[in-house]
Amino acid sequence: QVQVVDSGGDSVQPGGSLRLSCAASGMIISNYDVQWYRQAPGNQREWIARISANSNRYYRDSVKGRFIISRDNAKNTAYLQLNSLKPVDTAVYYCLIHSFWGQGTQVTVSS
Repeated sequence: QVQVVDSGGDSVQPGGSLRLSCAASGMIISNYDVQWYRQAPGNQREWIARISANSNRYYRDSVKGRFIISRDNAKNTAYLQLNSLKPVDTAVYYCLIHSFWGQGTQVTVSS
């Protein structure tokens, strides 16, 4: 049974940082691209980053230079480092591996 678990969300002040984790079980993530999405209240879920199976990285323009996607295949886990956070980054963040979604983790940026 495949399971993807997102974690690491928290409430931070503007300019702060967080590291989100996406841990998979029942599948080997090294075979797949890993993507992160987010959904703010009242908005559609939007794509923000992707790391390919061979570790090429792609980002939404609004997060380029601030967010870093990475993977540790030995731990079967992917990460999203969030830096220089802004209030507009407030959302539930979701990991997607193949067709399996994590449950989401809440990031709130507020002073």
